[in-house]
Amino acid sequence: MDNAQHTDASPQPGSLAQWLAAHPDLGSEFGAVLLKLVEPQNSFVTIKSLATGRYVYASSGLSVWFERSSVLGSNDNELVRADEAIAMRRIEQSVMAQGQMIISEHRLELSGRRREFTVTRSPLGPEHLLAVWHERTEERHRETHLQRALQQIEQQQQALEQARREVQRGTGRDDTSGLYLRGQFDDQLLREIDLSTREHREFALVMIALDPAPAAAQALGEEGRQRMLEGVGRMLRANTRAMDAACRVGETRFAVLLSGVGLATAHARMEQLRRQCTAQIVVLNGQDLGLSLSMGVSSFPHTASKQDELLKAAEAAVEEAMRRGGNQVVLASIAFGNS
Repeated sequence: MDNAQHTDASPQPGSLAQWLAAHPDLGSEFGAVLLKLVEPQNSFVTIKSLATGRYVYASSGLSVWFERSSVLGSNDNELVRADEAIAMRRIEQSVMAQGQMIISEHRLELSGRRREFTVTRSPLGPEHLLAVWHERTEERHRETHLQRALQQIEQQQQALEQARREVQRGTGRDDTSGLYLRGQFDDQLLREIDLSTREHREFALVMIALDPAPAAAQALGEEGRQRMLEGVGRMLRANTRAMDAACRVGETRFAVLLSGVGLATAHARMEQLRRQCTAQIVVLNGQDLGLSLSMGVSSFPHTASKQDELLKAAEAAVEEAMRRGGNQVVLASIAFGNS
């Protein structure tokens, strides 16, 4: 299959074409320098005579692709299959008829192997056609392997989430994330405040917000959002201790109680979690959705010593993290007057 993309190449005031026309003595030098820049990038140049259909210039590297001593003087029927030559000829005719640069994709059968090329063609006067060839075969193979790997990850994630739901069914946990719900979180927070007050110890409260998804992920709609919430649940379950309470407290809000942990330690742990999150792969339909979290950290008793004040401080911190662009951890301010 050959796909073509049209690009307007009409000379504009101050264009390269006008500059070369005004400096004909530099034209050949410019061409030589251009080839030195293009060919090391695994791109090769051809110039074809439209009158004969034969190549009057061809980079030496093309002979390796076509397994010939030289492409110079050959025509397409001698290099590729007849149907492939016809497809290339159609695009060449479009280039000359429209007087525009056209970028096309070609899959050619060479020595029993399918190879993929991007070819950029442009008129070179009324009688010649310039083409820059760039092989994409290995790049496309890597893309194919990546897609297969992402599909395998997606299947594994779906199987794990299904197994997790079956195990947690009837336990009162959130079905999507596998975390405790808001009511359980409020109870745990009150118990933690009471225990920490009696034992004169500190703990940290972390509010977590799922950052807005990239446009490509948003286009996947509700299913994409569910996959991202599942991903947050996996991250929190894998990176919190049994004594910590990780909960889903809103549509895209989560909270973690870090028992016996001070503000500095909590910040370091959440910063590590944030970095892990950016490397987390969450897949839907073979596409990595990307996962990004904003976090706000408050501390008992240094930030606040009452439940509502502690929650407000953590909420204000996570809102500040989101206001700064997301994907960061913000510490709540310490109220030095608190007992």
